[in-house]
Amino acid sequence: MRIGLYLNEPSGPDAIAKLEERIARAADAGFASAWLSNIFGLDALTALAAAGARVADIELGTAVVPTYPRHPAVLAQQALTADLALGGRLALGIGLSHRLVIEEMYGYSYDKPVRHMREYLSVLGPLLRGEQADFDGETLRAHIGLGTPRASEKVPLLLAALAPRMLRLAGETADGTILWMTGPKTIAEHVVPAITEAAREAGRPSPRIVCSLPVAVTGDKDAARERASEVFAIYGTLPSYRAMLDREGAAGPGDVAIVGDEDEVAAEIAHLAAIGVTDFAAATFAVEDDADRTRRFLKGLLS
Repeated sequence: MRIGLYLNEPSGPDAIAKLEERIARAADAGFASAWLSNIFGLDALTALAAAGARVADIELGTAVVPTYPRHPAVLAQQALTADLALGGRLALGIGLSHRLVIEEMYGYSYDKPVRHMREYLSVLGPLLRGEQADFDGETLRAHIGLGTPRASEKVPLLLAALAPRMLRLAGETADGTILWMTGPKTIAEHVVPAITEAAREAGRPSPRIVCSLPVAVTGDKDAARERASEVFAIYGTLPSYRAMLDREGAAGPGDVAIVGDEDEVAAEIAHLAAIGVTDFAAATFAVEDDADRTRRFLKGLLS
């Protein structure tokens, strides 16, 4: 299992410089990957291309780019351009986002989201592979090819998938899935079997399963879980994540956070590898001395 970091998004006019510094630290420490969310701050693809171009030897991924606001041909062009800037080190994570965002903020319809994603991938996938896209669906049309210079044969495409139909779609059409706020029981019993079987039936390689969870190395587990519950509270209310927490038997985000001393955290991360997670991205949230302790632990875990 490859170990990576979930990057905390910087702010301010020097945000790109801060991001470059964080990516460089992750690469120097030996992390395999670094992942940036795309919410309401930095545009993840633009930021990674700008901040990561001068940092070698680390995969940089989006976790995740919402599909609805961008036509798939536009996203393919942007992703291929970012991959070119990064020398072929981009992993493109995409997702539906949430009804709250897509309907109430952007003003798009969130009707039949699986249909939307299936049609979206029918255009995005061929273009990322350097093929022509010719597709007429219920919600999307595209007859286009791209001349964007390429840094790699194919940009890895990861689909944020939690529900059964989305996991099947990810296995059939993408290179894997990228998870957030999904505990080990749910990964082992729900995610891994569904996506792996779908990939096998489609004749595709075994999928990547990228798991990101909050991590804190600490001597006060109760306090750490309470902090995780506060910091990540929104994810306990969004329906897709709420469904995964319910599957896990978790009251909230604090219950799926990986917390404890070095041995306890190491054991939980090792368990993720044992159940089929191919990539783990640690989302650190500890403060003060525990923050330093967590960083030291993760760096030591690599060796």
